[in-house]
Amino acid sequence: MPSPSAASLLDVVRGPGSPPVLRLETRADPAHWAARHRDALRATVAEHGALLVRGLGIGDVGQAEAVFRAVSNGLMGEERETFAPRRTHSAGVYSSSKWPQNQQMCMHHELSYTLEFPGLMLFACLTAPTTGGVTGVADAPTVLDALPRKLVKRFERQGWLLTRNYNDEIGASVAEAFGTEDRDAVEGYCRANAIDFRWQPDGSLRTRQRRSAVVRHPVTGRRCWFNQVAFLNEWTIEPEVREYLVDVYGADGLPFNTFYGNGDPIDAEVVRQVNAVYEAHTAREPWQAGDLLVVDNIRTAHSRDPFEGPREILVAMADQVRLSDCSPTIEVTHP
Repeated sequence: MPSPSAASLLDVVRGPGSPPVLRLETRADPAHWAARHRDALRATVAEHGALLVRGLGIGDVGQAEAVFRAVSNGLMGEERETFAPRRTHSAGVYSSSKWPQNQQMCMHHELSYTLEFPGLMLFACLTAPTTGGVTGVADAPTVLDALPRKLVKRFERQGWLLTRNYNDEIGASVAEAFGTEDRDAVEGYCRANAIDFRWQPDGSLRTRQRRSAVVRHPVTGRRCWFNQVAFLNEWTIEPEVREYLVDVYGADGLPFNTFYGNGDPIDAEVVRQVNAVYEAHTAREPWQAGDLLVVDNIRTAHSRDPFEGPREILVAMADQVRLSDCSPTIEVTHP
């Protein structure tokens, strides 16, 4: 990214509890404006970790895609290992994840369980919800420093383990997650990406993968809490939903769950503690139609609050990064 000094070209305001916001006084062609101010935008994101641009006037999928391409170094292709279905609007431009609108989508770093993930997340608001639905952001180095040292050390030493169950009833199906139902292709992907897999008698797929919970930013070298330990843990699922899923599918049949890297369960208090630290350091700004939000996916976690009314947020993943370029604290091996 450009040097942070270029960010001084933008008149960015940051209020208490809010992310950096750039308010445009006169509306211009969104893509033209984004291309003209690309370096300053990226420098601001490098400095702060995220930036909300208000007044850009993005009004449809075509304008959003043009802005995303102007700001990024290239949009990533079709998503793999998704945990919730998305609608594809155009090449590299998706809907937000299908997640119950009355439930919190906790802080996470997009695709932090994969070996290649976006360095940049881009969001465009076409329709703002009546209430709620904010995409919150939290600074990963700050969260890391605020977590208990003993807990961080354990995750640094052991990493974190993600288990998933893919079927056609709950969560993402095999076809939605891997882009194919061909078993050979799915198995080839899993082997290439250090994912342990096992086909179940009913045809469903169960996987396990171990990843680092702490990484270094590939540009700045700053240590970041980078994972989905809390978000994809069973104790983050709504209690009545969790109880139902365990009753129907069994404790090992949840669509996803997380553990310490050695396979030990993560208790509810640890999950509560991680989410509490995230909440203490979350910045929020309600969406307005036409907004653009740019997020450094390694430096900054993001979330989604419950909402009412229609909400249409377009999403793009860009600037692909390899885990191996982020100084992972554990070696990537099959669990």
